[in-house]
Amino acid sequence: MNEPNPFLDPARQSELYGHASRLAGRTTALMRAKTAGHPVPETIVSLVQTHHTRPDRLGVVLDIGCGRGTSSLVIAEQLRPRRVVGLDAAPSLLAQARERAKDLPDSTVEFVEGDFHDLPLPDGSSDVVVAAFCLYHSPRPQDVVGQIARVLAPGGLAVLVTKGLDSYQEMDQLVAATGLDPRAARHESLYTAAHSGNLADVAASSLDVIAVLDEEHVFTFDGHDHTAQYLATNPKYDLAPGLYGDPGALAATLHEFLPDQPLTTRSRITFVVAQPKEGGEPA
Repeated sequence: MNEPNPFLDPARQSELYGHASRLAGRTTALMRAKTAGHPVPETIVSLVQTHHTRPDRLGVVLDIGCGRGTSSLVIAEQLRPRRVVGLDAAPSLLAQARERAKDLPDSTVEFVEGDFHDLPLPDGSSDVVVAAFCLYHSPRPQDVVGQIARVLAPGGLAVLVTKGLDSYQEMDQLVAATGLDPRAARHESLYTAAHSGNLADVAASSLDVIAVLDEEHVFTFDGHDHTAQYLATNPKYDLAPGLYGDPGALAATLHEFLPDQPLTTRSRITFVVAQPKEGGEPA
């Protein structure tokens, strides 16, 4: 029987996000490997500029699951709304986001701790709500979308972003082939709750979907050492004790079982743009 999906297991959240360095290490390794696909924060900005009726006069932009603040900072710099609110449940990530934003005016960007099932903003208070790579952390993503609909202002816009169920399957095959986790390719996708195939339907539970954009992102890791930097904090795999969190030990195992070679893997990134339903209650 499969272990619980780590993205939906409350007991795993401290392990996954209790230290900002873990997420930073995984993200840095992935972005270093990227060879195709537009930067996601810039695509979010472009979608807002295309679909919002007044993208040059935005009030509050809410960035749900802001993590280390990457998207929040790009939104602040490129859209220049009156205020960006980055929300996350992990204090360690928020601390790093605040550090990265320390040179911006205090009134421009703020980072708050909160639960996306109960957004700490008033009804109709946000011109734009972004939820990128976070809805799959909820067993009830429709409830989160309901909260997004509640805080959206009339004429507001939501941009939701997720990944395909089969993202990084080449990585699964490598992990299985080396014996690091023989069942790697059979584990449930980390993105099962909100993925490319169902995100539009999840959004439509409380919003009107007006656009869907799919883009393939390609990543080439230049060898086992680079691959191990990503694998070391990937929670999908059942690794032997001592390997999780240790890129050096993982790299040594990869070198032992396979000749050193690049690894190319892919992920389908889906953007859903939505707005409040017509005829909804005014804020």
